[in-house]
Amino acid sequence: MFPKKVCLVILTGVLILSACAPAATTAPPQPTPEPTPKESGMDQESLLISSRPRNTAPPSGEIALRELVSGNTAFAIDLYQRLAEKPGNLFYSPYSISLALAMTYAGARGETERQMAQTLRFSLPQEQLHPAFNMLDLNLRPLEQKTPAADEQPFQLNIANSLWGQEGFDFLPEFLDLLAENYGAGMYRVDYSQPETARRLINGWVEEQTREKIKDLIAEGVLNPLTRLVLVNAIYFKGAWVYPFDEEATREAPFTLLDGSQVNVPMMHLAKDLLYWRGENYSAVRLPYRDSSMAMLILVPDEGKFEEVEKALTPQMLEEIRSNIALAAVRLAMPKFKMETSFDLSRTLAEMGMPEAFDRSLADFSGMTGRKDLFISDVVHKAFVDVNEAGTEAAAATAVIMELKAMPMNEVELTIDRPFLFFIEDQQSGTLLFAGRVVDPR
Repeated sequence: MFPKKVCLVILTGVLILSACAPAATTAPPQPTPEPTPKESGMDQESLLISSRPRNTAPPSGEIALRELVSGNTAFAIDLYQRLAEKPGNLFYSPYSISLALAMTYAGARGETERQMAQTLRFSLPQEQLHPAFNMLDLNLRPLEQKTPAADEQPFQLNIANSLWGQEGFDFLPEFLDLLAENYGAGMYRVDYSQPETARRLINGWVEEQTREKIKDLIAEGVLNPLTRLVLVNAIYFKGAWVYPFDEEATREAPFTLLDGSQVNVPMMHLAKDLLYWRGENYSAVRLPYRDSSMAMLILVPDEGKFEEVEKALTPQMLEEIRSNIALAAVRLAMPKFKMETSFDLSRTLAEMGMPEAFDRSLADFSGMTGRKDLFISDVVHKAFVDVNEAGTEAAAATAVIMELKAMPMNEVELTIDRPFLFFIEDQQSGTLLFAGRVVDPR
């Protein structure tokens, strides 16, 4: 029987577009509607479907897919080094941020497009990038198609995207087609002159897609009568450790903080054959999730080497670990931990190389409307993680707000009693869904 305590990861991304001034334009064509979310209070006519269905066989090969994942990983580490400048625990979803900004990037043109590509590490041209995102998504989706042996599935992964456009506002058909074809996103029509009504509808959709684990994603006052479009992506992940920790073996033990002081925390214990590698000044261990290719990769710097290892973190380091990690008999002790984090990424992303997207006088998102009338006013990210004996529970949300303008080795004993880094990744593609560090597990 599947344990009651399961691993649950929720990942949502939101893109909010607004206009500098109200626009009286022609509404887009109204294709055949699809069913709307339950309990949303919306009828079927509220949903507009692009003229193109989701492409389930995108023209993207393995080379393009590897290039996309490589770029996403590079951006994830670039962002980690920026966010890690502030002290304390850290947790975020680089995949959520990349995906939300990729949908934004679909409408970027000129210098805005160039800056975003450079910062987000999008090396593929637009006509290849979005099919590659589509292929990556489709490669992940088969993991959720297993028939459960019990009431609860050991592993689930659901990915959903949607658009929320202002009634009567004209978006380019080719922009809507691109997002429908590669992200499966239909458009719901809402009236942002009543922002609270629109906000409740969008938040209701997010709650449904995330099994009510993320509520009130868009805060009161974020939307306004100048909002023109909100793009949402939600990912629901549910799993459990292949080798769960024995709850009865969990006991209080000391954990050494960066300043050398110690605190007592609940320490979990596990003795299994696990993938392990001893790198320079750190140890790495991988904990797999059941019925999937997902795993948590943990990097444990040696005593006094945390800052040195963290600063040395690069995509090349992760690739070195993946290439050398091998089966070993590991006696693992690690703390249970839970944290919540939030970030305003606007300044960070601008400083990383895409300032024009945030400049109301220079931003060019004419690929969305045919006019240079939108700019990014804010990018907000929130994340939550809870790691326990059964598995992992995590949630993340991204809002982009826009306005118009093998064989066992020798036995290894690893006690994670000091600050460490961790990643939740897809082992097949190398996609980093989540990344973080724990400097104080209390």
